[in-house]
Amino acid sequence: MQVDKGPQPIGPKFTPPKDKFFGLRVRVHRKKSIALGILGGFIFFAIWEIAHYMMPEAKQRFLPSVEHVIATVYYLLAEKGFIYDIAKSCYRIFVSFFSASAIAIPLGIGMGCFANLRATINPSVSGFRYLPAASFIPLLLVWFGPTDMAKMGLLFIGVIFFLISLILDSTDAVPIELTEASLTMGASPRQVVLGVIAPAAAPAILDSMRNMIAVGWTYLVIAEIVGANDGIGAVMMRAGRFLHVDIIMAGIFTIGILGVLTDSLFRLVSRLAFGWNIPQRG
Repeated sequence: MQVDKGPQPIGPKFTPPKDKFFGLRVRVHRKKSIALGILGGFIFFAIWEIAHYMMPEAKQRFLPSVEHVIATVYYLLAEKGFIYDIAKSCYRIFVSFFSASAIAIPLGIGMGCFANLRATINPSVSGFRYLPAASFIPLLLVWFGPTDMAKMGLLFIGVIFFLISLILDSTDAVPIELTEASLTMGASPRQVVLGVIAPAAAPAILDSMRNMIAVGWTYLVIAEIVGANDGIGAVMMRAGRFLHVDIIMAGIFTIGILGVLTDSLFRLVSRLAFGWNIPQRG
């Protein structure tokens, strides 16, 4: 005979874990990501502003306030033709970077596909990565003089060897099974490289380019130090001679803004071209 034990206890209701700020490898949805980015920028500018007003009044000119730097950027644009210097610097950055990319992309993919080519070239590329780009300045000035070619040459040298190595790694990361399956189905080596490996590595290659153009922006002021009459770096160097810290910081602020815009442009291109490769956010 079965005994009625009455209503059985019900387990506790499941509640999803709280969204912790330091959650390990959690995915952040787009709106929250934008909000956190704005918050991070606000914190940075707040610390900058507090640091300015905490300094003795006599030394505050050596750390201008946020509003002073923004006003200086506006003054340079409205009164000093700063937009021309910005355009000149952008021209140097993009021409030198895409010239480096035109060499690095086929060479990196080729080295990732063909072991003999990799064994021949990779030791030299690896060695050049350890040479500081600034050490080439005297040589570039001897070869080209204080011209745009010397400045873009420095920007070119600053990124190409690292870019080759990153593209090589991106190509090498393509699963070998894709190559073996293509060869089994009768594809030629050319078809495998251009139709299988290169498209598979393309998202990672574009991401490598996005990271390396940021390095190019960091070399801009160095490239425009010597013999430059225009460009953001030249404006900053002239300001430094007369201790115009506000103009120097306005130049730094401008480079930062241009860098963010460049990064956003690469992300947009990646999203449009390789939308299938973007992980879904929660």
